[in-house]
Amino acid sequence: MLHVPLFDLRALVEAGQVLAYVVVTLIIFAECGLLIGFFLPGDSLLFTAGFLASQHIPNTDTPFFNIWLLSALCGIAAAVGPAVGYWFGKAVGPRLFTREDSRFFKRRHLQTAHEFYERHGGKALLLARFMPIVRTFAPIVAGMAAMDYARFLIYTLIGAVIWAVGVLWAGYFLGSTIPDVDKYLLPIVAVIVIVSILPSVIHLWRERQKSDSDALPEYRANADQADPQVVLRDR
Repeated sequence: MLHVPLFDLRALVEAGQVLAYVVVTLIIFAECGLLIGFFLPGDSLLFTAGFLASQHIPNTDTPFFNIWLLSALCGIAAAVGPAVGYWFGKAVGPRLFTREDSRFFKRRHLQTAHEFYERHGGKALLLARFMPIVRTFAPIVAGMAAMDYARFLIYTLIGAVIWAVGVLWAGYFLGSTIPDVDKYLLPIVAVIVIVSILPSVIHLWRERQKSDSDALPEYRANADQADPQVVLRDR
């Protein structure tokens, strides 16, 4: 049995480079559209993987990751994951609002994503890329609302490049240009996550300042109670 901490990328690479590629790809895929993926660390994982791609495995000339292969795998995962979430949402529909909470599903997360989608429409798929949890549920809500699939794909592909590939390369360039940056990796990752979320938070704050409270879905008054009659519209 392989005893490797799941998110210790250095240990994963040392256990096997193929294993590391598979784990990173599957985590990004799951976080971008599967209900059980909302707790996964997408932002920090991408940045750290990009950083390690700029570093060599000790006593070798081999990088921990090939940045081009990693970009392709994560970009595809960040596009396919939401597509799976979309079709799941379209198949299940509003019934998902009546599902009981469990360890891997929290109804309030779905309701938050629904409010976000109702307020921002298609561009919610781009903004949500930089918002943990909402990132997972936004494609599902888009499917529940029967958003035009061509529009959905456009937003999804753009988001995959901006978020997955962009954060990877941010880590790669930082690791390539700053000597001994690994000593400060944890605080840098924390700052990157905060900075990546900040534009969406500012946008939401401005929208909230402009919006009227009546624009919120009726279930906002009691977020802990499911409303099976909630109306989902393509925005």
